[in-house]
Amino acid sequence: MKYAEITGWGSYVPQLVMTNDDISKVVDTSDEWIFSRSGIKQRYYSHVSTGKMAWLACDRALAVAGVDAEDIDLIILGSTSPEEICPNTASFIKNELGATKAAAFDLNSACTSWFYGVNVATDMIKAGSIKKALVVGSERISLAMDWKKRESCFLFGDGAGAVLLEASDKKVGLLSAHMGCVPDSRECLHLPTWGMSPLHFTDDIFISLNFEGQEIFKSAVRGMADSISQVLEKEGLTTEDIDLFIPHQANIRIIQTLAKRLNFPMEKVVVRIDEYANTSAASIPLALCDAIADGTVKPGMTILTATFGAGLTCGAGIIRWGERVTSTTISESKIPEYDGTVFDLMADSFVHYGVDAQHLLTKSS
Repeated sequence: MKYAEITGWGSYVPQLVMTNDDISKVVDTSDEWIFSRSGIKQRYYSHVSTGKMAWLACDRALAVAGVDAEDIDLIILGSTSPEEICPNTASFIKNELGATKAAAFDLNSACTSWFYGVNVATDMIKAGSIKKALVVGSERISLAMDWKKRESCFLFGDGAGAVLLEASDKKVGLLSAHMGCVPDSRECLHLPTWGMSPLHFTDDIFISLNFEGQEIFKSAVRGMADSISQVLEKEGLTTEDIDLFIPHQANIRIIQTLAKRLNFPMEKVVVRIDEYANTSAASIPLALCDAIADGTVKPGMTILTATFGAGLTCGAGIIRWGERVTSTTISESKIPEYDGTVFDLMADSFVHYGVDAQHLLTKSS
């Protein structure tokens, strides 16, 4: 039987940081208020597109594995924030990489998109359809932040994370997965007009995240706990057999509540929400890349991952890590830096949502 080993990994963290104190300059809030409710201290905002971020994360993943782009059979982009709906953004990544023979498609299940993509690619490798696949989660959610909504405008950040999956005879990679969708929870997290709509024939388009925090909290914990129990049972494991837990980084309270429900020690949980905030589909691969870089991930580890997103989609998986925890080579590709501050970058967004930030700008509009 074939398995899908993770042999490469890469991430892109945008240049510009927006701290809680920065947000308090344009929104009636504070660092203490935000951190106590979410565990977030800062987030990064990107000056380049979702596709550009994804390309660099993929390029870095290929370098880690020492694999040429021409050898890739499939590219899956998990994202809620593509620059265009048609054509797909995965084809942009394919062309930028020079992955001439790769099929390429986007997958949108909100924050669960990257994990769902890994599951799809793993099953295709196990079936013998392909041998090598890149799966990347990339988001530029900063473009959808409504600065008039103090309860949600601080929650999200931008970034990208990718893995390379390769066919292997060893029992490694994503061994078991469960995907689900919590009933009657579709409206608790919603981006109206983020797509095709009759409103496109009017002047009424106004992107604003609808966010019902308490309902999301309950549905997320319930959905992830159910998915986790199913994959543990399938593999004949208990939480005591898990070496590391990498959950979706949406809110520290959700992470802590889920860990407590599983009787899982927080010392074994990867938490990066303080630095990145919620990067949606990029959240788990970003956390994974950091855990590899700091030596937390070790060869042979049994890793549990769980995720949820708008829909309300949810899922969990058991990953057996292979031997590789260091890079074969290092990518030299770069994205040009932005000339300005994070307030300059977001100037149009502030104007759109009626926030006066002119005094914070260093560049003339």
